[in-house]
Amino acid sequence: MSKEVVITFMLVLFVLHQDFWFRDDATLILGILPIGLAYHMAFTALAATAWLVIVRFAWPKYLEEEENEGNEQ
Repeated sequence: MSKEVVITFMLVLFVLHQDFWFRDDATLILGILPIGLAYHMAFTALAATAWLVIVRFAWPKYLEEEENEGNEQ
């Protein structure tokens, strides 16, 4: 995963976090959950998944190698 992809995805998350579209919407999901809260719940799940993917696929390999070398001594 390239650095540009990670930066672009983080910028998209930053824009999505600015909740302009549901700020004044009084719609309820399932009759009890405000749509703004539901949106932020979904956003939080997306952000957590994004960090999981970034750590899994974009973590620098040399950091793991240095840690493993230190444990062998």
